[in-house]
Amino acid sequence: MTTTIYERIIQDHTRHRELLNKLSETSGDSDDRQRAWNEFYYDVKSHAAAEEETFYSRLMADTDGQDDARHSVSEHKELDDIIGELHEMEFSSPVWLVKFKTLKHDYEHHMDEEESDIFEKAREVFDKEESGEIGKAFVKRKIAERELVDEKAEASLEE
Repeated sequence: MTTTIYERIIQDHTRHRELLNKLSETSGDSDDRQRAWNEFYYDVKSHAAAEEETFYSRLMADTDGQDDARHSVSEHKELDDIIGELHEMEFSSPVWLVKFKTLKHDYEHHMDEEESDIFEKAREVFDKEESGEIGKAFVKRKIAERELVDEKAEASLEE
């Protein structure tokens, strides 16, 4: 049986929640914080890009899904901005922890909203077979995006 896009996204969200909780338990510029942050950073960046390119682009193409898809993509931009700021900060800075708490709250809200509201709308738009095809495309795109995370970050700094 083919794994659907919903199952793929939830798998990632489960890991992201674990990493957010792990990061919450770290302090300062520790090896644990650096390792957890790097895993979170690369996985979330590649996840969001793949999600936008495979899931949200198709949801946005349907009139019934446009508003929800646009809302989620705009949240991705807001979260990406916070992640970028955190990535450039010193882990030992008190400001890092304050900003991280904002990220954690906002990202958990975003994941919850996707898993309930957005998935509900998407199930009205995509049939089971299509959700499986999107799931396969998501996995392939996420792998490709993982390789591009650093390149995209450098390009945005040059702008």
